Amino acid sequence: MTKIAFIGAGSTVFMKNLIGDALQMPALAGSVISLMDIDRKRLEESELVARKMIASLGVPATVETHMDQRRAIAGADFVIVAFQIGGYKPCTVTDFDLPKSVGLRQTIADTLGIGGIMRGLRTVPHLWKLADDMRAVCPDAIMLQYVNPMAINTWALGAKYPDIKQVGLCHSVQGTAEELARDLEIPVSDLRYRAAGINHMAFYLNFEARNADGSYRDLYPALHDGYAKGVIPKPSHWNARCPNKVRYEVMTHLGHFVTESSEHFAEYVPWFIKSDRPDLISEFGIPLDEYPVRCEEQIARWAAQAEEYRKADKIVVKPTHEYAATIMNSVVTGTPSVIYGNVPNRGFIPQLPAGAAVEVPTLVDANGLQPTTVNDIPPQLIALMRTNVNVQELTVAALMNEDREHVYHAAMLDPHTAAELDLRQIRKLVDDLIAAHGDWMPDWLRSRKAA
Repeated sequence: MTKIAFIGAGSTVFMKNLIGDALQMPALAGSVISLMDIDRKRLEESELVARKMIASLGVPATVETHMDQRRAIAGADFVIVAFQIGGYKPCTVTDFDLPKSVGLRQTIADTLGIGGIMRGLRTVPHLWKLADDMRAVCPDAIMLQYVNPMAINTWALGAKYPDIKQVGLCHSVQGTAEELARDLEIPVSDLRYRAAGINHMAFYLNFEARNADGSYRDLYPALHDGYAKGVIPKPSHWNARCPNKVRYEVMTHLGHFVTESSEHFAEYVPWFIKSDRPDLISEFGIPLDEYPVRCEEQIARWAAQAEEYRKADKIVVKPTHEYAATIMNSVVTGTPSVIYGNVPNRGFIPQLPAGAAVEVPTLVDANGLQPTTVNDIPPQLIALMRTNVNVQELTVAALMNEDREHVYHAAMLDPHTAAELDLRQIRKLVDDLIAAHGDWMPDWLRSRKAA
């Protein structure tokens, strides 16, 4: 019997999506679902949803709940991770408010930049603890990691626990493909594409559509032409605050379309968010402070949804485009699938540093995860990725070596931070953020005095 452990199961909606996908697959429908969270109330809410999904689908899965991580994963075949260390309050609010007070504005702040660095510092030690527990009680399990900052996490896990099978999972590749199909008004099922890079900065190297005769045509000319004429991107169907123009502008200059959203990408580069250029914010529709807005909306929405789930006899379970269930099904049944996974770079993208987290097409079957080598990424895209890899590498070095100086270095080399603040401002901001985060930061970092 397959055991699926879910760490951070208090993320009830995400748990519902991933476990709901798994329960709809015959090979996983009888699994043991082990839910773990440190918040008892949220854990109980997730347990209720999981049990109602099982009843609604009429499958033989069973549910168990834990507040102890090692007990939750004991004997697991798969360990899904979806926690947010420090939560929206206080940590995410701090990551936005302090930088904003010195003129550094952000949109999402969970992947790169000063916010991504801080989130990495407080998250990685908990992932290392999970990896240590996996070594002890489920050494052959596969970690399916959905936690940001994805690249920093994946790199740090691979550096300290190379024996743990892990893959970082995101929905940006398949999600963006759906967005582009919508912009071009073609069926998603007609698409064929190949992407590679780093998480949130992978690019479509090929993006094609099937013709009536079975041949394929390149869609890049249509994307360029549509953007030049102003007919795409079409208004967002999911968030009116995010018009998605940044990525089209970058494609115009660098030749390829990036797989992460415009609101994310705007803060990974020095070109769009500038305190002295409000015209850029307006022209490209950059939603500053977007993540806190989303968090507040989600909190309000969940309050109503939780009550709805409590009253409902059955819960509708619809398939999503997340990769977790696909991976688990392929490993259990041997049925091959191809997903986009974030893995430590062991020659998979030769142009990027060894050990760095890279996002590449990955074959999955009974043999597990088998990443594909991609060696034809254009040099301008590699150069752009390296500006982000620098920040990731120094953050991982700070964690591995318990070196506070490398935290400063990571922030100093961040493209957006460096475009807005000088070296002294950056150092002070880092000190202020570490102090403000208090116990959420690793002990070694809080015990090292600021220089």
